[in-house]
Amino acid sequence: MLEALPRAHRIGPRRRLAVDVPATVNLVGALAKYLGLVFLFPTLVAIWYGESVWPFLAAGAITSGVGLAVERSTAGAGRRVGVREGFLAVSVAWLAAAAFVSLPYLFEGGDQLGHPIDAYFEAMSGVTTTGATVVTSYDDLPRSLDLWRAFTQWIGGMGVIVLAIAVLPRLRVGGRQMLESELPGPELAQLSDRIRHTARRLGIVYVALTAIEALALAALGWLGADAHMSTFEAVSHAFTTMPTGGFSTRAGSMSAFSAAAQWIVVVFMLLAGANFALMYRGFVRRRPRSFLRDEEFRLYVALALVASVALTAQVWGHGVAHGGDAVRAGAFQAVSILTTTGYASANFALWPTLLLLSLFALMFVGASAGSTGGSIKVARHLLTGKVLRRELDQTVSPEVVMPIRFNGAPVDERTLRAIVAFILLYVGAWVLGTGVIAIDSAITGAGLGTLDAIGAAASALGNIGPAFGSVGPMGSYAGLGDVSKLTLIGLMWAGRLEIIPVVVLLTRHYWRL
Repeated sequence: MLEALPRAHRIGPRRRLAVDVPATVNLVGALAKYLGLVFLFPTLVAIWYGESVWPFLAAGAITSGVGLAVERSTAGAGRRVGVREGFLAVSVAWLAAAAFVSLPYLFEGGDQLGHPIDAYFEAMSGVTTTGATVVTSYDDLPRSLDLWRAFTQWIGGMGVIVLAIAVLPRLRVGGRQMLESELPGPELAQLSDRIRHTARRLGIVYVALTAIEALALAALGWLGADAHMSTFEAVSHAFTTMPTGGFSTRAGSMSAFSAAAQWIVVVFMLLAGANFALMYRGFVRRRPRSFLRDEEFRLYVALALVASVALTAQVWGHGVAHGGDAVRAGAFQAVSILTTTGYASANFALWPTLLLLSLFALMFVGASAGSTGGSIKVARHLLTGKVLRRELDQTVSPEVVMPIRFNGAPVDERTLRAIVAFILLYVGAWVLGTGVIAIDSAITGAGLGTLDAIGAAASALGNIGPAFGSVGPMGSYAGLGDVSKLTLIGLMWAGRLEIIPVVVLLTRHYWRL
């Protein structure tokens, strides 16, 4: 009889969601409440330069006001934030953060950033430390808004470090989750304590390196070694180097500055691409041997050296540059793309095809896990290589048991399967994004070639920034259609969250008991 009734008229217990949405929303509201305080910094900058302060004051008031309202409206919600809620919280938090960050662009961005999709694109690029931009005329931006772009990447970079080291491993997601012991789902209090503890430790390294870079760059201007490197430029580029963000104050990126400034940025890009927990142990705890003992760090440095030499040889061989200029151009672009910073010391979009393919390959490598860099990450490549070697060895000796080890510790098979799944999802998201961008470009007449479209998708997903053609290092994403921009926003968001938290939300099993 029950089977004969329409589904809408069946009587039975209602299935409830397996996710505590109110508790998750309450947590996001609390984060937004405190995010409103960061708007005080650009407000002070606007006062210093005699510019309008109301866009930042209004944005800060709206952010904190909405966060407080959401937090209080869900005050009676449950306080159990487990693994399921964690996936939703990190995903929604990044979407909400980009929305709030975009408010000053909407209020003050004019024709360049005043359109909602453009403002959200620039904001998402900032908080995910991607560096793709829709700005076409940097001189028309107020100083306070220009520095706000850089500051959003710096704030986003700190969030990325905490996400990569404190949050994602708890959700069993992330490049270094193999170093975590088996933990139960995190409770809200436990997660908050861990975030505070992690932010306090790693913030020391992050702030110190930012200050040192800013002083080093500013000194070039003070000493007359770089006439274009003002204190404003130095602080702005320090804010975007350490988060491996790549927003610049100049249309020519780092090509507008001296060779000395470019080499300083290369050093700090390399540091920013290393694991921040490792740097904390090595620098703050004074355990320099930690660097030599870490397998991922050794491979990371080796990849940076090999890529620099290979690009230098190609730049020199193709006659793009010679001598010291070739060495600098090759090393700078190799490190910039490998660490997913996205700065440019030259317009590499005009380089020969072989050089472009080399840069494109580097887009899929990424920096160290636990850094502010994006893409696949060196740790995953390292373990994937070990899996492939084991399969080859076991083909010859199938009876031999060969556990995979990372820094001497065995890695469980579930982690290895998760890495394979991540890489497959990563490639799948890139292919899907490329298809949408290529089709939309053909419809809107944006003029992207095949390599331009696949480069744009790879750059957004890897949180790199510039691609090729009109969306290259000296270009802008402003000419793309809205569908392409929304696709790139989705790729930046998914790539920053290591894809899996986003894909999990699309499964039916996640929402049902």
